Amino acid sequence: MAKDPLTEAGVYFDELNKLRVLEPNVSHQSTEIREECKDFVEQTNKFQKMVGGLIEEVDELAKEVETEKMKAIGARNLLKSMAQQKDAQMQHLQALITEKKMQLERYRVEYESLCKVEAEQHDFINHFIQQK
Repeated sequence: MAKDPLTEAGVYFDELNKLRVLEPNVSHQSTEIREECKDFVEQTNKFQKMVGGLIEEVDELAKEVETEKMKAIGARNLLKSMAQQKDAQMQHLQALITEKKMQLERYRVEYESLCKVEAEQHDFINHFIQQK
């Protein structure tokens, strides 16, 4: 088989009979690779958009979780605070009850003492009236 002098020179004709420097196979493979690369880039861009959307949603969810976490911590702290206030109020009321019981005991002793003094005074008055 005789070789084509143009082929030996590295010049080829394509399917449209245009003069090309690349072999038709290499040109066809380059076109296929270019198309595949274009598809790959498009798919990669779609994937990046999907991942970006997912990341945004996860970030929003994380913010909501953080907000709810802070609310829960606040509620727990409020509950602890209320429990401490309740304990403090209970202690205050117990101290007040003890104070009032002591005051009642003092008043009872004073009342008994006054009743005794009154009885002595009645006896003195009766004794004084009888002596007259």
